[in-house]
Parts: sequence; C-alpha cells; structure tokens
Amino acid sequence: MIKAIIIDDEIYIRDIIKEKLIKYFNDDIEIVAVAGSVESAVTKIEEEKPDLLFLDIHLKEGTSFDILSKIAYKNFEIIFITGFDEHAIKAIKVGALDYILKPIDDLEFKEAVNKAILNSKKGDGIEKLVEVSEEYFKGVLKKRIILKTLEDVYIVYEDDILYCKSEGNYTTFYTRQSDEILISKPLKKILELLSENIFIRCHKSYLVNKNHVTRYNKQGKLIINTETQVPVSIRRKEYVIREIFK
Repeated sequence: MIKAIIIDDEIYIRDIIKEKLIKYFNDDIEIVAVAGSVESAVTKIEEEKPDLLFLDIHLKEGTSFDILSKIAYKNFEIIFITGFDEHAIKAIKVGALDYILKPIDDLEFKEAVNKAILNSKKGDGIEKLVEVSEEYFKGVLKKRIILKTLEDVYIVYEDDILYCKSEGNYTTFYTRQSDEILISKPLKKILELLSENIFIRCHKSYLVNKNHVTRYNKQGKLIINTETQVPVSIRRKEYVIREIFK
C-alpha cells in the first residue's frame, strides 16, 4: 500500500483529493496525513515517511520548494497541485515532474496518480528533478532541464543544447558534448521547456540555439559551430534571419 500525504492550504482542495483517492485508488493508496502549512508539512513528512506527496506549489506562508528544502527524507514521488501559474508550471516541466491543475479534472488526476504508482515501484530518486525545478522557479541564471529517455535521466544545461530534431512524437537533442538524447516528446512540447529568447523554430522539424549559429549559407541552411547544417524552411527564412542576425 502506498502512503500519501496531501499538502494544500485550501481545505476544500484537500477534501477533493481525498475523495478522488478513495473513489479511484482505495486499494492502492492510504492517506496517512494532511497538512496546510510549510511547518506542519515538514513535520508530517518526517514522521510518516510517505511514498507520494500531493503538493500545492503556493502556500500562504511559503512554497512547496520551502518544504522540500527543509526535509531530510525524500524517498517519494510528487504530484504538484497548482492553479494556472505559467511560471510554476514551466518550472515543473523542466524538472520532468508531474502536476495537476485546479480545478482538478478526474482524467488528469487518474493519469498522474497511475504514473506516480508506476514510478514508485521503480524506486528512481527525484532529488535532482526537484533541484532543477527549484532553480527555474527561483530564476537561477544558468538554466538546466531534465531529459528522460527509456534508459537514462539526463540533466542538461540549456546553453549546451545546439539544436533539436523532431521525427513524429520523438525529438533528439544534440549537445555541445556530442550527446544525442532521444526523448518521446514532439517538438511542440519541447518548445514549452526551452527559453523563447534563445531557441528558434527554423523548420517544422528543427529548433536551433541561436547562440551557436555562426552563419546562414546560400543553400538555405544555418551553420552551427562551423560544421553542422540545419535547414530553414522558406516561410520561416525572413523571421529566422531577423531573429538570429539582428
């Protein structure tokens, strides 16, 4: 049985999550505690040592990252709970963590919990994922993102990504360290992870880091680090040249 703690400063949200867990996951998940503040959450986590946290991003006296920075025990999965907060959502995404939007949709809730149950059985640590999310949330200058493949989890500095190439629902990241990292996300989802002022979609299948582009040639290609050639679509040519070489 998976032990869960619900942390939210709104009582009605805690009650909704409890009801949905009882309705859909009564045989799999036991609610061992609830909390509505940073300090009470820290106490409950250390006492109960849960397998799963339902964790509101913004609490009245702090944030979920304040809780996570104060606890020693961190062997659990997290499902963040948030309203439509664009910055918080992106922080969660760059850390490859899961979240549910308020008001809570039944389908999204079940998908997130089922994924958390599966991940808890794998026993993968989340400390680095939380660390990367917290960095973005707090505005650390050198941004990192988490990239999960079938076999590995990569922590990559955004500055080290040269370009991305998409094929259907898969995207390959090409990095300055010569890594080729294939993840199962389409390019439109990758755009949600990367900084808009650095990465430009130059083609329906390509994103480039404009800081690594050295020139544009007569064949309609961007040259990256003097040798790699990335195509530019005709309809994006004017925009791409303006944005990179302005």
